[in-house]
Parts: sequence; structure tokens; C-alpha cells
Amino acid sequence: MAFVTANWNPLGEAFYRKIELYEMGWNLKDGLRECLVAAAPYGGPISLLKGHNRRSPSDRPQLEIYSSSGLPLASFPWKSGVVKQLGWTVSDDLLCVQEDGTVLVYDLLGGFKRHFSMGNEVSQSQVLETKIFHSPYGTGVAILTGALRFTLATNIDDIKLRRLPEVPGLQGAPSCWAVLTQDRQSKVLVANGSHLFILDNTACTPVTPPGLSPQASSIVHMCVSFSYKYLALLTDSGHVWMGTSNLKEKLSEVDTKIKTPPKQMPSAVVMWDGLLIVVGECKETIQYHLDDDSILVPELDGVRIISGTHHELLQEVPGACEEIFKIASMAPGALLLEAHKEYEKESQKADEYLREIKEQSLLSEAVRQCVEAAGHEHEPETQKTLLRAASFGKCFLSNFPPEQFVSMCRDLRVLNAVRDYTVGIPLTHTQFKQMTVQVLIDRLVYRKLYPLAIEICRYLKTPEYQGVSRVLKHWACYKVQQKEESDEVIAKAVSVKLADAAGISYSEIATKAYESGRTELAIKLLEFEPRSGEQVPLLLKMKKSPLALSKAIESGDTDLVYTVVMYLKNELNRGDFFMMLRNQPVALSLYKQVHTSAHTCFPKTHTLCRCRTENQSIQKSFLPQTFDQKCTLLFMIKTKNHNKYCCLSHRDMEGAAEAAIERRNESEISTVLSRCSATTDHLLMERLNRAKATAVKK
Repeated sequence: MAFVTANWNPLGEAFYRKIELYEMGWNLKDGLRECLVAAAPYGGPISLLKGHNRRSPSDRPQLEIYSSSGLPLASFPWKSGVVKQLGWTVSDDLLCVQEDGTVLVYDLLGGFKRHFSMGNEVSQSQVLETKIFHSPYGTGVAILTGALRFTLATNIDDIKLRRLPEVPGLQGAPSCWAVLTQDRQSKVLVANGSHLFILDNTACTPVTPPGLSPQASSIVHMCVSFSYKYLALLTDSGHVWMGTSNLKEKLSEVDTKIKTPPKQMPSAVVMWDGLLIVVGECKETIQYHLDDDSILVPELDGVRIISGTHHELLQEVPGACEEIFKIASMAPGALLLEAHKEYEKESQKADEYLREIKEQSLLSEAVRQCVEAAGHEHEPETQKTLLRAASFGKCFLSNFPPEQFVSMCRDLRVLNAVRDYTVGIPLTHTQFKQMTVQVLIDRLVYRKLYPLAIEICRYLKTPEYQGVSRVLKHWACYKVQQKEESDEVIAKAVSVKLADAAGISYSEIATKAYESGRTELAIKLLEFEPRSGEQVPLLLKMKKSPLALSKAIESGDTDLVYTVVMYLKNELNRGDFFMMLRNQPVALSLYKQVHTSAHTCFPKTHTLCRCRTENQSIQKSFLPQTFDQKCTLLFMIKTKNHNKYCCLSHRDMEGAAEAAIERRNESEISTVLSRCSATTDHLLMERLNRAKATAVKK
């Protein structure tokens, strides 16, 4: 299999290889020239903003989103402000940072999600430079303003802006800067000429890279590794210094012999126009010539190279692959591969190779090497060859655990499916294991690739609530928002598809239909919801009060009926309220019972409220002015110890929640939840949702 090593290049004791992932499907007339480009890690999508330098209102820039294979996902004219930077979040949302500090967020299919601001100071002094970075806390945005100050948001899902200290002596934009994560904190490393500074929340600290070439008068480029463990600095003398990101240890320094500033430098790879250089821990380098304008995308285990025509992966050859395929290798995996080749030829040499491995007691290691190497290969034929060799070796082992072999076969089948040109997610096995199956399923769902996501869930035997049911719920929520089909067609399609799926709430899907303006479809979908406690709140929200009352009565749950009755008492005028109850004798009867019970229960309720306020050291007790006002404000929750009804004010949310949780009644918990405010009662809502989940399981 000499062809496997055909694209290997030695660098010191290591080898590097450049693998073609795709011939790009897009048709870019001018390639990547004059485009603002960003590609998501882990084989994610690519965004292009064409014509972003145009200032004419009649000639708008175009924002385009593609898969990694160059297949179009979205395209629309850019109608907002001037964009300084594009970038992707960890969940494949596109961030567009404008020069006024506004950040617009889109999904990968071009749907606008939200926007946020990086603060008044950024807005006033404008964005000079920006970087989008990933940290243990999520996706962050770092901005250098026109006032030469840095502002950071470490997590865009929980915006907390940090203004970092000034850099001493900084008269203009720094020669380069980068964001790094140290000690569970995001910091900025800034180069001002030959001086380096680390900015954190409180201080600007000067630092000196150990052993940096004295020939350098300025640091012109820097890059932090994907894991934030290592740092590379390029000086104006053409030297690349590499060391740990805490600047305490130097690993190497290499002279590239090129003194012009590069276009990009992710990790140990430096790119100029038409030239790419790989540096390592030795004095040598590897040079690749580039035919087209390209961008480099750092990955966990390599660098992706994207041009107008091709998409490639440059990486250090993994150890297991090197051991097996290196010329004249005597590693156990290499010998096992040769043994299997000879076996297929029906040659006696197979026995000789096997005997040599067995004599060294390395057959288990040989099988392990072949399995591991198969995971690092992209060509299915090479994968099969290695796995067949591993399977052959296993036949001569009595107690070899099969889990690694079986798991690798499954992983590779999934990886080959998502690497397919039509899907365009070129994950390596290392990235896949870091990402997890759950995140991969999310990525497929975001792309609306529901059939593939379901097949993978079934193939990997993912638990239904994490796998098939979750995917089907996403599909149904997307389906009900489509305008092309009628309510009847969509409702039937959803019911048929979800008929055998476990744990799916039709009320959530109906809510999505209602939010999309399809009230009648939402009502049809609620017919499939078996739990009345889930139907009624949405019907009330949709102002379908008669239907909500009918559903509550049909359920036979008196508590749910009481909930609807008291809701209607609040919402309707007196005449309409009693007219509705006249048409529902059961509800009218229960209301009369409640009305009578309230008089009896009121003194106890008043005492309860007084006790609660005294225990909480609150100096006032709640007492409605009139009985009619009291009935309007109260809703009924049955107490645990006797078959009476205690009136709890809806203002006393804690008391109502405690009573509902104590009884473990799903409909009562839903009622209290419907009265909660997301802004003031979020902790109580979390507690109620946990209790509701327990009640459902019960």
C-alpha cells in the first residue's frame, strides 16, 4: 500500500500529509478574492461576504453560506451596516460583527435569530479589529476599538462586557494580538513592537518569550493553538518562535527566511500569497505552493485549507498510521497487515508473519494498531483493509475484547456518511470523539437532514429521548412552520410520523404552529396530545376558552376544570362568564361549590397568609378589599390532607407552587407555571418544571 505514503512529507522525526477532502461545488468567479470569509471548526459551514468593501447603497454585498463541500445553504443581500468580521459559534450560528459594535446572529440556513451590542463605548469609538473565539464558557467576541481599548464578551449567550486595561505606549493599532484562555479566564495577548503584554480583568502585565531571537525588532503575527496550550510568534526577521501559551517554555525557533507579514498563521502553519510553510520542533520546514487564494481553518488535529476550487486537510500523520505504513516498518501492526495480505494470496508467508508477532507477544498490540489506524484514514478502501487485518488477527486471540473493533466499525460508518459530498461535514475520528454523537446529531438537525440523523440514531442505538424522538420533534416543529401545505396535510403528516415516537409533547409542536400564525393547525395538533394538562394552557393562550373548558371537563380532572373556570372569571366580564358556564353544567356546578367553599375557607386562608408573611419577616399581610375582588384574584388548589379547597392568592406564587408540588399534580403545576413571570420567577419556574417532569413520569 505504497500509495498511502505518497503524500507524506518528513519534518524532523514526524511526517505531515495533505488530504483532499472535496473538490468544491461552488462556482466562485473570482475565487475567494475580495471576500470576507469564515469557516466553522469541526468541518463546519463556510460563510462568504462578497463585495463587503462596496459603499454604494445600490450595490449591496451578498452574504452566502456553504457546506464544507461548497454546496449552497443560504444566500441573501446584506442590508445592515459595514461588517468587520464574520465568525461561527460552537453551535454553528453565524456572527456578523459590524463596525458600530452590533453583532447580528444568523443560523446556518440564513435565518436571522437576534442581535446584541458590544456596548456604548464600542459604538462611539467604532470597531478597529475584532476576533471571535471559543472558550470553555462558549463563544466569545473580543474587540479593539478606535480608542485603542479592548472589550471582551466571553459568552455571547450571557453577555457580560469586560473593558480591559490600557496598553502602555500604544499609539496606533498593535502589530498583532490574540485571545487566550488561562486559569479559567479569557485574556488578550498584545504585541506593541517587540514588547508583549497580557491583559486580564485588572492589569496589563509585560511578558518576555524565553529565548526569542535578538534579531527581532517587532512581533508581526501570533497564533494560539486550538487547545490554547501553545503559542506561535512570527517576528519581522522571519523567525517563528513556538512555546507554551503561558510563555514559560520555548519549544523551538525556526527561520522561515521570509520577512514580509503573512496572510494567516494558525499554529505552526504560516501562509503567504501562493506559499504555505509548516514549521516544527526542528530547523527544517515543509513548503507547499498554493495555486489559488486560500484561507486556513485551525482544527483540533490539523489545519483545513480552503480555496476557490479545493478543500484539503493538512495534519501530522497519526502515530498508528506512521507505524503501519512507514517504509520497512517492523511494527506489529505493519506485520499483521502483511500477514493478512499474504493470507489473501493463500501464501505460507502469512504464517511466518503471524509467528513473528506471536513470539513477541504483540498480537493484541498489532490488532489495536490496525483498528486505531483505520480510524485516522479517510479512504474507505484503506479503512476496510486495516479492519480486515485486525479481524484476521483477532481470530488467533482467545480473549481479545471486541468493543474497540466494533465501536470503530460503527464510528467509521457514521463518519463516511457525514463526509459524503452531499452532506459536507469532513470530520476526523479525533474530532468526532471530541464533539460527541449528540452534537453531530444537532448539526444534522440544524441542516434539516432529518432522515440521516434518524438513521444514525437508530444505527448507534441512541436512547430514544436523546435520538429519534428528539429529531422527530425538531422535524415536526420545522414542518408546522411551512406555508406551502394545508393544515390538514401537515397535521396528518405529523401524526403519522410521530405515531410510534416516545416522549414527544404535541403541545410543544402546537405552540410552534401557533407562534407561526397557524392557530387552526395548532388546534388540530392538540387533538393528538393525550395529556389534557398540556392541551388546556395553550388553548387558553390562543383565546379558545370554550374549547379549553370542554377539554378540561372531558379529562375528568376537577382541578383542571377549576383552573379554567377561575381563569375565565378573570378574563371575561360577568355576563359572558355565566353565559359560558350555563352551557357547561359540570363547570357551573363546580363553580357553585367553589363559591360556597371560599366563604368557609377564607378565614383559614387569611391565617395562612399571615403566618407566611410573619415567617418571611414581611410586615404586611394580603387581604383583598372585597369578596368579589378576592374571587377574581384567587385560583383553587386542593390541599393534601383534606378534601377542602384553600384559596391562595396568585400573588403568593411560592405558596401556590408548594401546594401543587406537594400534591404532584401535573395540571396544577402547569397552572402555577402559566402565572409565573419569566423575568421575576425564573428560579421558581425551574423548580416547577422539575416537579412537572417527575409528575409526568409518575
